[in-house]
Amino acid sequence: MGISLKPKHLKRYKDIALLLIKYGRADIVKHAGLQDALELDVSVETTPGESKADELAQDLEKMGPTFIKLGQLMSTRADFLPPAYIHALTRLQDKIDPFPFEQVEAIVSGELGVRISKAFSEFRSQPLATASMGQVHRATMLDGRAVVVKVQRPGIQEIITEDMEALEDIADFLDKHTSWGRRYEFGKMLEEFRRSLRQELDYRQEARNLSTLGANLLEFPGIVVPTPIEDFTTARVLTMEYIHGKKITELSPLTRLDFKGADLAEELFHAYLKQILVDGFFHADPHPGNVFLTDDHRIALLDLGMVGHITTQLQENLLQLLLAVSDGRGDDAATIAIKISELKEDFSETTFRRRVADLVSEHQGSKMDQIQVGRVVLEITQISADNGLRVPPELTLLSKTLLNLDLVGQTLDPQFDPNASIRRNTEKILRQRLWKALSSSNLLGVLFEMKDLVLRLPGRLNQILDGVAHNKLKVKLETIDKDVFIEGLQKIANRITLGLVLAALIVSAALLMRVETSFRIFGYPGFAILCFLGVGGGGLFLIIHILMKDRTSKK
Repeated sequence: MGISLKPKHLKRYKDIALLLIKYGRADIVKHAGLQDALELDVSVETTPGESKADELAQDLEKMGPTFIKLGQLMSTRADFLPPAYIHALTRLQDKIDPFPFEQVEAIVSGELGVRISKAFSEFRSQPLATASMGQVHRATMLDGRAVVVKVQRPGIQEIITEDMEALEDIADFLDKHTSWGRRYEFGKMLEEFRRSLRQELDYRQEARNLSTLGANLLEFPGIVVPTPIEDFTTARVLTMEYIHGKKITELSPLTRLDFKGADLAEELFHAYLKQILVDGFFHADPHPGNVFLTDDHRIALLDLGMVGHITTQLQENLLQLLLAVSDGRGDDAATIAIKISELKEDFSETTFRRRVADLVSEHQGSKMDQIQVGRVVLEITQISADNGLRVPPELTLLSKTLLNLDLVGQTLDPQFDPNASIRRNTEKILRQRLWKALSSSNLLGVLFEMKDLVLRLPGRLNQILDGVAHNKLKVKLETIDKDVFIEGLQKIANRITLGLVLAALIVSAALLMRVETSFRIFGYPGFAILCFLGVGGGGLFLIIHILMKDRTSKK
């Protein structure tokens, strides 16, 4: 059974089919019936490797914005692609020719409801940067503030909608008719992709991201995040303060002498640990092109279209994982990875633990300042995929973030040691997590629960006491054989009773030792000695009874 082709998507079907053929999945094209319907040649041979992975990144760039973003999503799925392809897609370049200023002017005026000349005292026609989703222009507000205006590319939403329809047709067919699709669940992957694109196409969401991250990083004076101008921001136009600076990759050796790179790298790494492990909200794309050094020697974090969210429970596990990796504890790292992942039917725990232990010990033998934590975590996710573990996408996104962060840290200070930074900042992170748990909002939640408990407790106690008084209290037990259960209870009760009797005899014997009498045994008061002998005999009987009866029951 072949896929049902929609005429308006034929070009995209062909592009996707050619991509699958080129990279070794001609079997899917044949099975879907695309070979005959689109008259395609499926005899192309492929050879895996770094060069082929780089070609995939280039091919996705040529196919347009939807596939560039799809490539970025695929780079977070270590269970789906080999390592070479993951690294290549991480380096995807999102650049394209600018669109005319007349269109920029029309979009800005239409979104803001006023001509550009009325909203800005200056608006430069030459774009500062361009990308497949939009482009950025320098401008000056009427009050003199320097800003940048990000304008969404015209027609981009329609292009993405059509591409998504074609991708969903193919994904639906693969999920229903191929083992490959059932294993990777492309429908769910695309649904996640659709949500991500929907947020990225709404610049108001990016403005909220900027505000949230800026508030979360107020305690770091060496880091700055652009402030959005809310009154001049819509779904297709984002206005934010202009931060003058240079990409850290463009810094000259002479410029590096003007600031303390080690201090900046340490503060940046601490800030990211806080974002990931305390706030649960982090800038997920800190590649060197998005990290600037400002004129006053601070670090500026730009472009918050891609952010990550991490739950509280996952934060705790990730903190333990990072500590295990930085301390060289491979078995602990494997245990945590298993804990946070979804087990598949073909999961091989022994092989997985051995490979993780080998990986961590291999890096432990290196110099500490040569270890890239992000790369180690990424390799752990790839080992997980090879051995039947489906790690949460947040873990792969975290590893990519840390990998980029390692590169930024090394650029700021070639001697920067990310492992040592993790260990230095662990105590601060734990303290911040504790204070967050004790925040007013969390305490209010606990107080509300206590209020419900206090209000409902008297009524529930009355119900229990009434049930006891009227002999209506019942205990529901689910057991295979109730007679065996009752017999066990009787044994417990009998042994407790016998134990109490023996204890009473010991106390009595001790008291009788003080009573003078002519009846004596071994020179001691006779009644006391008889009690002690009774206790000894009873204890011996109880021990023998337990050993014999319990052994019989086991048999």
